[in-house]
Amino acid sequence: MATIDQDAEAGSRQRVALFALGGLAALAAVALIIFLRRPPQMGPDEEVFKTVDALFTAVSSQDEKRLADCEQRLAAHKAAGKLPKGAADYLDGVVATARRGRWESAAQSLYDFMLAQRREGGTERTEHKPRQGKGKASGRGR
Repeated sequence: MATIDQDAEAGSRQRVALFALGGLAALAAVALIIFLRRPPQMGPDEEVFKTVDALFTAVSSQDEKRLADCEQRLAAHKAAGKLPKGAADYLDGVVATARRGRWESAAQSLYDFMLAQRREGGTERTEHKPRQGKGKASGRGR
């Protein structure tokens, strides 16, 4: 009878292990889907950043003229190598959505894109401290 109990216990352990493995695989799949759905990075170029900001204004205000201007600027940035292909394709999709009259959807997609950006490698803004002249006393402690 001891062997029957050991077999049942081993089968139970295998089921628990398979269940845990399945749970981990499901979590990994969800994490991968979230990672792959994240908008692409637009890069560190300040002019590209300003153009995307202008695009958000154009889409939010539903301004066809500004939209066309931003579309041309984005194409120029892409041609100059300042805007990565993935980001350019994503932004082209935003423009196309707006052109179909789905302005709110385009604005939401662009907002999500902008939130996902990491400002890496761009110009850093540092705090400037006033200089003190060489050899001049500050007048303190006298």
